[in-house]
Amino acid sequence: MIKHIPNTITSLNLVCGCLSIIAALNGELTLASVFIGTAAVLDFFDGFVARALKAYSEIGKQLDSLADVVSFGVAPGMIVFTLSGQQLSMESFSVAAIIPFLIPVFSAIRLAKFNIDTRQSDSFIGVPTPANAMFIASIPFVIQHNSYGMSPVFEHPYFLMIFPFVSAYLLVAELPLLALKFKHFGWKGNEFRFILIFSSVLSIILFQYLGIAIAILLYVLISVIHNLTRKIE
Repeated sequence: MIKHIPNTITSLNLVCGCLSIIAALNGELTLASVFIGTAAVLDFFDGFVARALKAYSEIGKQLDSLADVVSFGVAPGMIVFTLSGQQLSMESFSVAAIIPFLIPVFSAIRLAKFNIDTRQSDSFIGVPTPANAMFIASIPFVIQHNSYGMSPVFEHPYFLMIFPFVSAYLLVAELPLLALKFKHFGWKGNEFRFILIFSSVLSIILFQYLGIAIAILLYVLISVIHNLTRKIE
C-alpha cells in the first residue's frame, strides 16, 4: 500500500494539469495558474515522499514525466494560447496560434532528455519544466493586478509571439542550472543554493506576483554565475 502513495500524489499532479487546461480554455487564466502551482507542490512532494518511504519504482518515474508533460507543458502552453487569442487580432492569431504549442512540445523533449541524461543527477541541463511553468503561471496574476505596471509588457503581441521561442530554447539548452538538492545544510558547498532561496523569497515578498517571474529569472542568472565561478576555480 505504501508504495502506491507517491504514484497517487503524481496522479493528483496530473489531475491538476488537466483542470488547468480546462480553466485556460474557458478563459479563467488565474485559476489555470493556481492549478499549475498546486501541481508544482504535488510534484515536489511525490519525490520527497518516494525518498522518505523508499518507494521508488520505474513506473513512478515514467508516470512522473507523463504528468509533468501535461501540468508543466500543455497547461502553461494553453495559458499562452488563450492569452494570444485575447490580445491578438483574429488575422494575427490565426497565423500565430501554433506558436504557443512550442511550449508543450519542447517540455516533452526536455523531460525525455532528463530521463536518459546521467549528467542531471545533481544539477539540471536546461530550465526544468516546473520552473518554466511557474514563470508562465505568474503572468495572468501580473496582468490582472498590473503588478508594477508590467501588464502591458506581458499582454503585448510581440511578447506573446516571441516568448514561446525563448521558453522552448531554454528548456533544451545545454545550460547547467542549480538543483535544490542538499547533501547537507551547511553553508560551504551550498552558497549559491541559499542565495537563490533567499533572493527568491525576497523577490516574492517585495514584488508579489511579479516576484515569481523574477525568482525564475534569478534562478537562471544565479546558476550562470555559479557555473562561471566553478570554471574560474
